[in-house]
Amino acid sequence: MPVVNMLDAKTNLSKLVDAVESGAEREVIIARNGRPAAKLVAVSSEKPPRKRMGFLEGKYPPMSLEDFNASNEEIAKAFYGEDE
Repeated sequence: MPVVNMLDAKTNLSKLVDAVESGAEREVIIARNGRPAAKLVAVSSEKPPRKRMGFLEGKYPPMSLEDFNASNEEIAKAFYGEDE
């Protein structure tokens, strides 16, 4: 991970981008007055993984709408207290 000062980064920007893009350097730190100010890294061209629908199918027992709604009063009491 080389550290390059701002003037050298301006002068050699295309070389630095080529180095990061080709994988020769994983990242390049650009410093201003000797202090790290920015990081030059390659942009990933991989697409994020797709979200799969139905991947939990069969992991939980089936539930009817009546079973699902049966605990509504119990949940309301937990949120609002016994008075409701």
